[in-house]
Amino acid sequence: MVFPKGFLFDFDGVIVDSFESHYSAWTSAFKELFDTKIAPLPKRHIGKSPMIIAEYFCSVIGKEVQTEELFFLKDSHLDTHFKVPKLLPGVVEFTSFLSEEKIPYGIASNATKQFLKNSIHHLNLNFTTVFGVEDYVKPKPSPEAYITLAKALGFKNNDFKDIWIFEDSLTGTKAAKLAGMIPIGISTQYNEEELKKAGSVLVFPTLLEAYEYLTK
Repeated sequence: MVFPKGFLFDFDGVIVDSFESHYSAWTSAFKELFDTKIAPLPKRHIGKSPMIIAEYFCSVIGKEVQTEELFFLKDSHLDTHFKVPKLLPGVVEFTSFLSEEKIPYGIASNATKQFLKNSIHHLNLNFTTVFGVEDYVKPKPSPEAYITLAKALGFKNNDFKDIWIFEDSLTGTKAAKLAGMIPIGISTQYNEEELKKAGSVLVFPTLLEAYEYLTK
């Protein structure tokens, strides 16, 4: 195996388990806006941009016209009622190793920048190069997020084939493939078979097993 030149990380489902953080903000924002209970979030929407998720929730009650309103309200609830997400195994070990070895790494997520910053601050994580959904014209599954991050880390196009991307969603795996990089699955949302079918070259339960694989 040729050791990767760089490592790009999705956030939700790879670095943290943030389902409760997001869903509680969607729930309270939806209640404030429509005074009714929100629908469950289907698995197929995991990893998609918050605007697409807002559109889904609004469509369930025939209020698509208020999609943008719900999107912004959820964003403010995520900030004002901030719930620290749960850190997943292996993140600290992996980032410490990459820092020591001077291997570039960063985050490109479909989550909002404020949520990423709040989470990184509260969990005291070692990430300095971080991109959120506001930083792209087209969020994932477009490759723009990962190309933007790779270039910010100093990589050229001909380096892309040697960059690993850790993703838990089919949306993000597609983005990694389209960016010409190597998708590596984390099976917090989808199983190994589903992730490999979407294009993941390897699949690990968490970043801890990926770190052990790379450093053994």
